[in-house]
Amino acid sequence: MKHIKVADLMTGEVVSVTPETPFKDVAKLLAQYDVSGLPVLDDEDHVVGVVSQTDLLAPRAPVPGSGTRAAAPSQPPTAGSLMSSPAVTVQAEETAREAARLMTRRGIERLPVVDVEDRLVGIVTRRDLLRTFLRPDAEIRRRVQDVLADLAGLSAEAVEVHVVDGIVTLEGSVHHRSQLPVLLALVEGIDGVVAVAPRITARCDDPANTHAGHRVMPW
Repeated sequence: MKHIKVADLMTGEVVSVTPETPFKDVAKLLAQYDVSGLPVLDDEDHVVGVVSQTDLLAPRAPVPGSGTRAAAPSQPPTAGSLMSSPAVTVQAEETAREAARLMTRRGIERLPVVDVEDRLVGIVTRRDLLRTFLRPDAEIRRRVQDVLADLAGLSAEAVEVHVVDGIVTLEGSVHHRSQLPVLLALVEGIDGVVAVAPRITARCDDPANTHAGHRVMPW
């Protein structure tokens, strides 16, 4: 089954900084491009961290010094000293669903996208991923019908497909009850599907079909 890849949704032109980029320059870039974070790259374009607005606003340790003696001057903060590391990244060939799960699990709004050598090739945001749920209903319906026919061997006469605002309604019947969870999983995994409303009946329960210790699906 073909899924939308991160490479299909990402932005290829990415504003980045190096570990040596001064605090003020990082702040200017965040404001100028209206982004919440910037990838930090080494000399070979590997992502070594991400510096965000939160990193810049986090309280820093006080300058060493005590009593009446003058405090020793500290080094000005840089992207390298402020960044979160290691960076949370996603590969360009991962699916949009996998990227969305990673963002949700880590509580982040954007992900640097890397190639197989972990070099930066783009950036993907939550807004980009939401585009996968903006597929036209007619396109989703065709995709569902293709999946049912190709992978489940079910004809349009056996199961009718209706799609409204990304919600898929399936009406019809299948031969064996064990087909139902498999069928729902296939449809739920299609890009653009928001939810599935099954109105499907099974004509009979499953026989104990096994062969060489493996269950045989009664399609």
